Amino acid sequence: DTVCEPYSAFSRQMSLQACLDECMEALDLFLNNHFSESLDKLRPRAKESMYHALIYATVLEMQAMMTFQQDDIVHAGNTMKNAQEVCQRFRKKSEQLHAEVCYAECLLHRAALTFLQDENMVSFIKGGIKVRNSYLIYKELHAFVQSDTTFRGPNHKHLEGGVSFGIGAFNLTLSLFPARILKLLEFAGFSGDKEFGISQLFTGATSHTLRSMLCALLLLCFYTFLSFILAVTWGLHWGAIFLFFAGRAEEIKGNIDEAVALFEDGCKAQQAWKQFHHMCYWELMWCFTFKRHWKMAYFYADLLSQESRWSKAMYVYMKAAYLSMLSETESRPFGDNEVDLFRQVRTYKQKIAGKSPPTEKFAIRKARRYRASNPIRLPVPVLEIMYMWNGFSIISKQPELTEGMMETLLEAEQNEYSVDDTCVILSEKKLKFDHYLVPNALLEMGLLYIDTGRKEQAIHLLQKAKNNYKEYSMESRTQFRVHAALTKLKADTSEQDEKTAL
Repeated sequence: DTVCEPYSAFSRQMSLQACLDECMEALDLFLNNHFSESLDKLRPRAKESMYHALIYATVLEMQAMMTFQQDDIVHAGNTMKNAQEVCQRFRKKSEQLHAEVCYAECLLHRAALTFLQDENMVSFIKGGIKVRNSYLIYKELHAFVQSDTTFRGPNHKHLEGGVSFGIGAFNLTLSLFPARILKLLEFAGFSGDKEFGISQLFTGATSHTLRSMLCALLLLCFYTFLSFILAVTWGLHWGAIFLFFAGRAEEIKGNIDEAVALFEDGCKAQQAWKQFHHMCYWELMWCFTFKRHWKMAYFYADLLSQESRWSKAMYVYMKAAYLSMLSETESRPFGDNEVDLFRQVRTYKQKIAGKSPPTEKFAIRKARRYRASNPIRLPVPVLEIMYMWNGFSIISKQPELTEGMMETLLEAEQNEYSVDDTCVILSEKKLKFDHYLVPNALLEMGLLYIDTGRKEQAIHLLQKAKNNYKEYSMESRTQFRVHAALTKLKADTSEQDEKTAL
């Protein structure tokens, strides 16, 4: 029987099957809130077994992604580099194919960590090289498993699962890029097919292999964050992370009370990693926003500002925004004052990979109006941020939530407001602060035209939003939404042409 760790002189040798089984147990422990036990199971063999090395580094990477702490990111990156070196030792041995897929996976993870960790362009180029090398290995392995049916050993399903994960991740991720970026990537040899990517991840998620849960997590991220559609019911254990995704599923359907209960259960499910709590706090903040419970939303923004290191500038901005939604006579929690908080926002500016996050840039730009001795008040800043996070698509599922927001807007219209607060395209040249309003207004008009069947007018406005405006706040987010709308129009038009031909 092929051994998994021929280089260890001190531990018993394990078969490849035993290594895979133990790594699956460790991953299951992690996904069911037993974080320390998971790492303890993997650590002893992380220097000799390629699968132990890979999964150990992957668990540390997931932790780093949640903490966003530089030390965690560096540690995860170094561990993933060590895992890659372990995999390299097996690439010419009897387990070459398994080593190849593990090696490609290490490269992919290291690229992701490089983009988070380093601040110079050279490091970004190095990350891009890792991505390309990983992609080419996955393509070769995919072609092999599709063509060669002569060998199907007992662990072949794990090999296929690894290929499904890599090919699925690349195709799904690449398909989400706007056309102009995708053309550049295709020139470099990349290609992205969303449906193919989803099918590969679904195949990986529904097979009982080491990467099943990773495929499922990636699909859950896509459906509950990137597309707001949950088409599959997953038969998964209710660990904290799956309670979180279940909460997201209810949230995007507009079932806010059910979502709140699930997020709260997610917080109670484990106490070892506070970062899971922060993910739930963020969603709870939005849930109470949708219900217009401004003080409860403020409470979770305040918790995040104290505990999370992701973006203190954004959390302080949200605290100020929630307080500004209260009437002048209402008491402010903890003695806070929205004007003082808005003025503090820019002091918390940070840089990640050499750049300030777009959300922080947006918050700092909006808070400019409070720097003067007589601040120019933001009328409904919470609703503006809610729009940027696509929250209106959630409240649209429940009429009472939509009606509540309309009441808030009508109340705001009774007060004095500036041209920058009206969001009208005809006022473009009068804008002083918020130039992002025009491309977003064009986007929304285009979406309205789509809903009313005026496709030609929709395409005209969407193309205008796409091509005529650059370097405005949250540009990437708007461009992705424009790209999605144009892609949907193209698909609908092609489908109609096929029906007409028939």
